[in-house]
Formats: sequence, structure tokens, C-alpha cells
Amino acid sequence: MTIASGIPSVFDVALPTIDYSGAHGPDEAQAILRAARTQSPIAIGPHGPEVLTYDLAHEVLRDPRFRIPQGMFLVAQGITSGPVWDRVSSSIISIDGPEHTRLRRLIATAFSRRAIERLRTTVIDVVSDLIDRQVARGHCDVVTDIARQYPTPVICALLGAPAEDWEQLSVWVDDFMHAFDWHVAEHEAAILTAWQALDDYIDDMVARRRDHLTDDLLSDLIRAEEDGDRLSADELRMLSTGLLAAGTDTTRNQVAASVQVLCEHPDQWALLGTHPDLADRAVEETMRHSPIVISSLRMAREDVELAGMLIPAGTFMQVNTGAANRDPAVYDDPDRLDITRAGAPAMQTFGAGMHYCLGVHLAKMELAEALTLMTQRMPNARVTGPVPWKPLVGLSGPLTLPIAFDPVDGYCERPPERAACTRRGPDTANSSNVAAACRCRLSTSRPFGLISHSSGNFARDNSAVVRTHAPMAYVRPPQHTARITHHGRWSRRRQAAQ
Repeated sequence: MTIASGIPSVFDVALPTIDYSGAHGPDEAQAILRAARTQSPIAIGPHGPEVLTYDLAHEVLRDPRFRIPQGMFLVAQGITSGPVWDRVSSSIISIDGPEHTRLRRLIATAFSRRAIERLRTTVIDVVSDLIDRQVARGHCDVVTDIARQYPTPVICALLGAPAEDWEQLSVWVDDFMHAFDWHVAEHEAAILTAWQALDDYIDDMVARRRDHLTDDLLSDLIRAEEDGDRLSADELRMLSTGLLAAGTDTTRNQVAASVQVLCEHPDQWALLGTHPDLADRAVEETMRHSPIVISSLRMAREDVELAGMLIPAGTFMQVNTGAANRDPAVYDDPDRLDITRAGAPAMQTFGAGMHYCLGVHLAKMELAEALTLMTQRMPNARVTGPVPWKPLVGLSGPLTLPIAFDPVDGYCERPPERAACTRRGPDTANSSNVAAACRCRLSTSRPFGLISHSSGNFARDNSAVVRTHAPMAYVRPPQHTARITHHGRWSRRRQAAQ
């Protein structure tokens, strides 16, 4: 389309300027964004224009004239070549056009709601175990004790990675994720080392799977076909590595952020604890109110008219979904947390358009189960200390989240090895009817590794998730050390248990 002459450039208009990089949390950042939005739907941030309203954010995210810059945040940092650039620019989130459409078409079934639903038992199992270790204590740090340990075992089970590997994978992911923040140059060596290790690990998994396909996402990706088109080895590696990264760090941080805001609204914490049917709304509302990613980068492919202003071709735009999620033109009383909120448009934290988050169904499931179980088993939860956040530019979230809560009657602490519950009499110590014999879960109270993703069934009530059969299988991470050999391949050495 032709842009009418006389439209002022976004850079020639006296727009408000914003900088929330030093904000100490979402509320402080939102105060800055709210003040700017009252003056204009677009503000000028440190990295270029930022759209602040719901309608404009939705428009830009869906408009093909705006694309995710090849290399994402690297370009804005002056990085346009080199090994990190080569890897980031070839990832699915960085590519566009027919190539992106083809990949999304091939993998859509593997990431569907129905496909992800098979993981629900694993999700419940993992988060239940983490929560159950804390309930008798009456306090914990949500970040270190629950959130940080939660998603990696789930993603490993989704891909079919062995349980004993998840801790090493978590370390690699931590280093790998620096490729998608604003300080890439400082972490280049660690990024490349971790990325190569993840690639080699995935290559080994793919090689083992090709002749022995199983019921996991990696096998689904290998099977993916449309009109004879299949994913290449490079594409399998890129998608699997991306899933490990995107599916862990985002979930860790959002769980902590959602728990924090619910704790700060005790009526909402109690409401969810007694009405678990509100879990999906609680996920939507906490991610609207306190998202751990508040902006998404786009670049204008051509001159674009937006809100009566010219966005010149090549301009980097921040789509501030955090501001959009609290737009008073769309949400009644937008700064209020209300898990019963209904009728409002969906929050935009997961994006929109062709780059709408592939992992949305898994992320929502993980958050819903975690919030439901924590509000049920940790009544009257409250924040007991400072909650510093990582910078609000890029991937953010609480660094620590100390909380206290009322211990739930009927839970018990057990020694590291499986043992009969002390709250049961000797006549029920070996009972298969766990629900009748004990109100606690028959699990191992230890910081061990991942459970099997086929670990059995559960009976659910308002106070506990109790196993009805099929015991968990745990692996002690200290019994294994992981290293990268001289040729980069994954190897393990079993050591004697200490």
C-alpha cells in the first residue's frame, strides 16, 4: 500500500519516552507504561518505538509487514554475523515466510492440545512431588524449591530423554538461553558450548529413535510428514533444542511470578484453593497481570502507517504486550487481579499471528496444575521477604520468592529413602489402598531426578494427590556425572553412591 504524504515519522513526533529496565517488578514497570499510554498509544523506548495499547499490539503481531528480525535481539545489539548469529537466525522463531509456514504445518499435530494431554500425569506427578516436600515445613522459596525444578523433567519426559540426564540438560539450557537476551557478547563462549552439547545430545537421541519410535514428541517429529515432506536432521535438532530452552526457562519464571501475585492477593489464593475449576482462568489472569515477558521485537519490512504515524522500513518495534494486557480500553479495572474475570479478550503474552507460541498448551497445563495444587496444599500463603526480579527487558521473573503457609494436617515428612508413613499404623504400612491408609502421597521426599512419564494413576481430592498404583522410579543425580567428551558427545560415568 502507498503511504499518504505528509504523515509524520514516529521519530519526528513528540512522543513520551520510557525506560523500565530498572523497574523492580511488573507493578513498577506498569506505572511507567500507564503514564506513557495516557499520552500516546506509542512511546519511544531505549531500543525504538513501543506500542502500548491492546489493539495496536494485536495489529502489529498479526501484520505480515512486521516480522521478527532475523537474529532477533542480536541485530539490536549490533551482532549480524558469527556463530551465535548463525544459530539464532536459523531457529524457528527467527525465520519467516514460506519456510516458517512449512515447519509449523509439519509440527502442528505434535504440539496440539490432544498430543500434550498425554503428559498431564507426568506434570501432576512432578509438581506434586516438589510441593509435597514443602508442605510439612510451612515455608519455602518457590523459585529454588519448586519453580526451578519443575519444567525440565516435564520437557525431558515429553522428548523421551532419560531421567538421569535432566540436571545436565538444565545446566546447558541455562547457558543456551543467554543467546536470547540483551547481553549476548558477555556469554558467547558459554552459549556456544552449551548449544553444541545440546545439538549432540539431540542427534544421539534422534539416531536411537529412528528405528525404535516411541510415544514421545521426538518420535512424533520424526514421523511428521505431509505430501512426502519431512523434517531434516538440522530441523529436528533445531526444534528439539528450542523446545528444551523455551519450555523450561519461561515456565520456571512464570510459575514463580503467578504464585507471587496470587500470594499478594490472599482472597484470590483462597478462592483458587477451594475452586480448582478456576485454574484455567487463574493462568490467564496471572499471565495477563504479571507476565515474565512484556515485549516482543518486530521490524518493519516496509514503510507502515500506524496510529497516524509513519513507521519507516527497517524500524525496530517493541510490541509491549505487558502494557496491552493492562489497557483500560479493553480490561475493566486492569490493575486488579481477578481470577473470575470473564468476557475480556485473551491476554497477548503468548503472542498472535504466525508466531503464536507453539508450547501454549503445555505451558498452560503446567501452570494450571502447579497453581491448583499449591493453593490447595499451602493454605494462607504469604510472601515473607523481598522478591527481586530480573530486569524487565527480555525474560524476567522473580529471583527469589520466600513464602510461608499453614502446614496441612495429614502430611508427613519421610526420610530420603521410601519408608512407611509414620501417620499410618503398622497394619496399613504396606497397604495398597494408599488413599484410605494415609492422606499423604506415597512418594520419596528427596531432591532426586525425574520420574518415569508412565508412572501410574492418581486419585485427586482437595488436599492431596495420592497414588493408587504403579510406584515412581527415581534416579539419584549424585550417582551420575555428566561431561562432554573431546568430540562433543554426551557421556556418563556411573560412580559409587556416596
